[in-house]
Amino acid sequence: MERKWLILATVMLGSIMGPIDASVVNVVLPTIAEVFETGMPTAQWVPMIYLLMISSLLLTYGRLGDMHGYRILYLSGLAGFVVSSALCGFSTSIGMLIAARAVQGVTAGMMMAVASAIIVDAFQPSERGRALGINATSIAIGLAIGPTLGGFIAAYLGWRFIFFINIPVGIAALLIASRILPRPEPRPGQSLDPVGAGSAFIALFSFLFIVNRWQTMTRSWRLGLVAVMLAALAVFVRTELSVPQPMLDLKIFSIRTFTFANLSAMLNFMSQYILVFLTPFYLQQVMGYTPDRIGMVMVAFPLVVLLVAPFSGALSDRIGTRAPSALGAGLCAVALLFMARIGLMQGPGLIGCLALFGLGTGLFQSPNNSAVMGSTPKKYLGVGSAILATVRNVGMVLGIAVAGAVVAWRMPVYAGLGEGAFLFALHDAYLVGAILTGIAAVTSLVRYRSEIAGSPPSSP
Repeated sequence: MERKWLILATVMLGSIMGPIDASVVNVVLPTIAEVFETGMPTAQWVPMIYLLMISSLLLTYGRLGDMHGYRILYLSGLAGFVVSSALCGFSTSIGMLIAARAVQGVTAGMMMAVASAIIVDAFQPSERGRALGINATSIAIGLAIGPTLGGFIAAYLGWRFIFFINIPVGIAALLIASRILPRPEPRPGQSLDPVGAGSAFIALFSFLFIVNRWQTMTRSWRLGLVAVMLAALAVFVRTELSVPQPMLDLKIFSIRTFTFANLSAMLNFMSQYILVFLTPFYLQQVMGYTPDRIGMVMVAFPLVVLLVAPFSGALSDRIGTRAPSALGAGLCAVALLFMARIGLMQGPGLIGCLALFGLGTGLFQSPNNSAVMGSTPKKYLGVGSAILATVRNVGMVLGIAVAGAVVAWRMPVYAGLGEGAFLFALHDAYLVGAILTGIAAVTSLVRYRSEIAGSPPSSP
């Protein structure tokens, strides 16, 4: 097997653990709350702190990867992930578990930030879409098996083993990666911008925390955190425009394909998480499905992504990224429009809508990722990979927040319908999701016509 394919397989082995760990914990969260005799608001910090730490540090990790090479950051992340997983499994209090999950998020972010950069660096532009598409299957597999795996492990082995299972997989991935990943070329004269890194972390952490906890915060907390976020953002922008070696060269956003493809990714992930957040509530509260049956229905979405993503990536290598990305986002919008009639369709129709959304997502993601990474200048591949991962995580968080906000806003409007109020509020949330990914279809088309897969990246 050619070395580049070994590199891809190595990255996939590490990449699958992040999505699994992000989704598997939600299944056992009630059990964890019961074991540590704590309320759900406190227990919710277990998954939330993980996502907050990942999202807030990705940009810094991308810059570090460009400075010191992607290998050292990826290996450090893998090693730290193994250790922090052990700490999670051995936690003796909810506070210790939350702290260990924070460390786990710090280490998982290292792998996520540079995964795409490692792949793009190993493959020729004519094969980039195919390689990124195949890597996307590892994320789809992780999302697909996470909830089912979590329920099985918790039922037969205990909740601690959802963390212990990472240890042998992580050690194997670490040993393989240390032998396969190429050693970086020397990059002298590089330095990290500490003010930029610190202000970026504060701005992103504050923003994501506000979005997550907006409805439970007091007015004073909201105003205070918004002020902190805006101040940190102002410091970040001013610093990046003035220092000789910025953590994030803002000129990269002058590349039209890079900017619009990242925007498309965020909008599509927002619509995706409106779907995956709200649909289980419908299946449980309206249809009366048990958790295992809900999992079997919801798996239709990532399963189709798993099947389609490699082919859409290869297709984008041949015809360019604009058409597959726009078509995929458009199909996601159509699926959500059908979902807005939920309650009027039987089970097979619902599964068909989820599969259609999976088809659209599979068509969209690989070409869009290829557009982002293909338009990123080579010296900024780590930053480009980190920005793509950041907008993906921000899209997930915003999608859940928008879904909850729309349902809460529309429920009183339909109060006269009794039990049907939730159903009609759900319809409106799906319509909002359709609009968001419909906009993503448009932004996928407004790239430079000459910027297609395989073309050399522009320089900012």
